[in-house]
Amino acid sequence: MDKWFQANIITTGRLPLFCFFVALIVAFIATRINVRLIRAKIGWFRNVSVGEMHIHHVVFGVVLMLMGGVAGLIVSGASQVGYAVAASVFGIGAALVLDEFALILHLHDVYWEEEGRTSVDAVFIAVAVTGLLLIGLRPLTWDFGTPLVNPAVLIVGNLMLAVVTLLKGKIWTGMAGLFLPVLLLVGAVRLARPGSPWAHWFFVGRSPRKMAKAIHREERWRRPVIRAKIAFQEFLSGRHDLPSSRRLRRHT
Repeated sequence: MDKWFQANIITTGRLPLFCFFVALIVAFIATRINVRLIRAKIGWFRNVSVGEMHIHHVVFGVVLMLMGGVAGLIVSGASQVGYAVAASVFGIGAALVLDEFALILHLHDVYWEEEGRTSVDAVFIAVAVTGLLLIGLRPLTWDFGTPLVNPAVLIVGNLMLAVVTLLKGKIWTGMAGLFLPVLLLVGAVRLARPGSPWAHWFFVGRSPRKMAKAIHREERWRRPVIRAKIAFQEFLSGRHDLPSSRRLRRHT
């Protein structure tokens, strides 16, 4: 294990990225444990407030990201250990910010509502992308083993495929495809999800048959996977079971 860590992390200069990766995961888990204890009103766990104003932990996250980012810029060329410490601080801050990503997105506290799952998705994506970078994969590259292919052409081509895949509503395929471009080919060719922008532009009113097929695939194959994903997320992060404020506003 020590030899692997030395050869794959230290020697390759990935120690700061590794520290960011570990700090991100540990801080996210610790934050979710803390907020679940606060929600359950267990022991001394309480929200941080100044007077009547609740201070969301995204505020502390922004401060830590600034501290870690600036410190990293200062020490990056001087000390790998110092750079790793700065990356750890940045990772803790990133976890706190991403854990309230839904609040930033909706400009409303939807932490325990259905929309709050977006925060967990954001953390999962960040962890997945960082993990792929950590094992040595790089986005928007495709090594054909030949100098005949212009790297710029590959990057533009992969980026276009990624855009099509994401427009078709295949978020995870698009993100993973940035590192494994063959997935982008699959995502770009396959039928779009029924709620995606692509389906709205090309299926609604133009191709009812394709929309019906997309809905059938969604109900038969994707929804069971989504239910399993939500079950795992809620096991880890708690249940997002409060009524959606967006839905309540729609009915008032």
